[in-house]
Amino acid sequence: MPRSSFLFTSESVSEGHPDKVADQISDAVVDLFLSKDPYARVACETLTTTNRVVLAGEVRGEGMIDKDGNWAPGAQEEIQKVVRETVKRIGYEQDGFHWQNLVFENHLHPQSAHIAQGVDESGNKDEGAGDQGIMFGYATDETPDYMPATLYYSHKILERMAADRHSGKAPFLEPDAKSQVTLAYENEVPVRATALVVSTQHAPDYYFHGGEGDPAKYAKLRDYVIGVFNDVLPKGFITKDTVIHVNPTGRFEIGGPDGDAGVTGRKIIVDTYGGASPHGGGAFSGKDPTKVDRSAAYITRYLAKNVVAAGLARRCTIQLSYAIGVAEPLSVYVDLHGTGTVEEAKLEALLPQLVRLTPKGIRTHLGLNKPIYQQSAAYGHFGRQPDAEGGFSWEKLDLVDKLKAAL
Repeated sequence: MPRSSFLFTSESVSEGHPDKVADQISDAVVDLFLSKDPYARVACETLTTTNRVVLAGEVRGEGMIDKDGNWAPGAQEEIQKVVRETVKRIGYEQDGFHWQNLVFENHLHPQSAHIAQGVDESGNKDEGAGDQGIMFGYATDETPDYMPATLYYSHKILERMAADRHSGKAPFLEPDAKSQVTLAYENEVPVRATALVVSTQHAPDYYFHGGEGDPAKYAKLRDYVIGVFNDVLPKGFITKDTVIHVNPTGRFEIGGPDGDAGVTGRKIIVDTYGGASPHGGGAFSGKDPTKVDRSAAYITRYLAKNVVAAGLARRCTIQLSYAIGVAEPLSVYVDLHGTGTVEEAKLEALLPQLVRLTPKGIRTHLGLNKPIYQQSAAYGHFGRQPDAEGGFSWEKLDLVDKLKAAL
């Protein structure tokens, strides 16, 4: 039987975390290609380290790469521009990592023709999956956005801190930060916080550790972070017994890519459900929507969220699997975790009837061939609000009525 009372923890990282800098750069490249060609192919990996950004991977797209595999005039300059603009937007103007001074290397090259022949639509052959793999989607009624509460609040803490940093309200903050939230669940419902952690890069002297630093400045930083905790978490969640850690290692002035190298795709649990759901293992950022690592993870979230919103379950996990070059999924799996009002097998049969689960069907249903991805690369790909430009379309609840009618 599933446990009804337990402690659970999730973490998040800020937009200035070195891995998240890499994710945002990779998705900025995806958006650049899609802005010129909605059917572009991009697999962009980014490495960030001390005053250096390196791109590698395979690409294809009109306006960027010609039919002979050569760069279009000005294309590489455009890539460099969006890379520097991304770093600038995040806020890095430090000696060890500065948007203007960093060394940029572009090792992107044309996509393999062997991959293209298996993936592209041709004749009576439907477009195939861009890779093999398994993808999971999840939803829970713990929060208004149908996300696990531990991750939901971890994201909200860092989003608030970033907003205050950008606005100047908290000028002592620097871009790199991490949060962690542990909640106590009773009868499977989150009721209080047992531990809250924030480690944030800070301005000089905003620490006090081992007798060094400025205790008054550290107290200001700590009080600010505790204030964010109180603002973000529901009233009553923080009690006298809640354990709070603010920069528990002490000094954190050197951070971001200068403090630790960053690589695309290393924060996949932060990107998804904070460990509350299985993960297929594939990252999202840097990949165009023909890659089912991305698009199928989005459609499974969409389906799971609509199932929960329709009142068919309080929790829902959905898995899809694919083979490279093959259009139809190999399997559809639904788990309602004992909270459902309908049999899982009925949903497994129904969902592919409501949404065609081929790569092309997913992209068409969610409108994914658009430059909408950079905004998803920090603070989670899920639990966000759909926007007028098509971003976060996988968060829409437009399948609820169809599900209710069919069941």
